[in-house]
Amino acid sequence: MSVVCGALQASPIDANAVTNPSLLVEVTSRSTEDYDRGEKLSHYKQLPSLCAVLFVSHKTRRVTIVERVEGRWVERELRGGEDVGLRDPELSFAVDELYQGIELDVA
Repeated sequence: MSVVCGALQASPIDANAVTNPSLLVEVTSRSTEDYDRGEKLSHYKQLPSLCAVLFVSHKTRRVTIVERVEGRWVERELRGGEDVGLRDPELSFAVDELYQGIELDVA
C-alpha cells in the first residue's frame, strides 16, 4: 500500500507504479521478507518523496519503521503493547489494533 501527498505521479514505464509515495506499507511473507527488507528497501530509499516505509510482520506482532529523519534513514521496531507514530505523514495507531482478528503465520 502507498500513500501519496499531492498529485499522483505514475511511472512512464508502468502506469501502475507510483513514483512519488510519501509512505509505503509492506506486509512481509515467508517468500519475500528478505527481498522486501533488503534490495527492495534499497530501491525505495532512492525515491525523493518517500518519508517512511512500514514493514508489518506476518510472524509476530511487530511493525518495523524505516523513516527518513534529517536526511538519513532511521529504523525502529515496535511490538504488541506499543504505538506506531510517524511525523510525516502524521499517523499513529496501536500495534495490537493493527493485528486485531489476524491469525499469524507462525509455522
